[in-house]
Amino acid sequence: MTEQADRPDTEVLDRHAAALDLFTDRVHAVRADQWDAPTPCTQWSVRDLVGHLTAEQLWVPPLVRDGATTASVGDAFDGDVLGPDPVTSWDTAATASRAAFREPGALDRTVHLSFGPTSAAFYCGQMTTDLLVHAWDLSRAIGADETLPAELVDFAVREVTPYAGELAKSGLFAAAVEPPPDADAQTRLLALLGRDVRA
Repeated sequence: MTEQADRPDTEVLDRHAAALDLFTDRVHAVRADQWDAPTPCTQWSVRDLVGHLTAEQLWVPPLVRDGATTASVGDAFDGDVLGPDPVTSWDTAATASRAAFREPGALDRTVHLSFGPTSAAFYCGQMTTDLLVHAWDLSRAIGADETLPAELVDFAVREVTPYAGELAKSGLFAAAVEPPPDADAQTRLLALLGRDVRA
């Protein structure tokens, strides 16, 4: 995947923090009767979606702070990572992820992902885009405001456009859909990552 090398670290960290805050807001808005509700990710319920994002945050400290590899972490974060209190589990994982990326020099490190070694800054950008798009999924699933912050949309478009096709091939996202001719930036981003907002 192509790395974005021309972004200041402060922008990456600020956007990551904003995306974490957005997803956190949506997790806290989930009602007790909505955890089994369907989401635009057709195989996932709301609980599954939040569990997926929670597991992703749990990966950050070992990969970024400890220099672990995906092989050495293994299946530590497989299965149910939410337990009886999904909101607290999310909050704990998100706090640890934020702290790991914000350690001095963290974005200058190399992380060992499933597709090979890459920069922590690139990994942080990927995580930001993933948080943003899944915040939309969660918003739609629970009936919350689906509007995504414009600065996060712009960041994600720049981040993901060079490798969007590879994401679809990997199975991480659905294949791109054709956006409406008059689509705004948010709709184009979501379409690029397989979301049809009219569905």
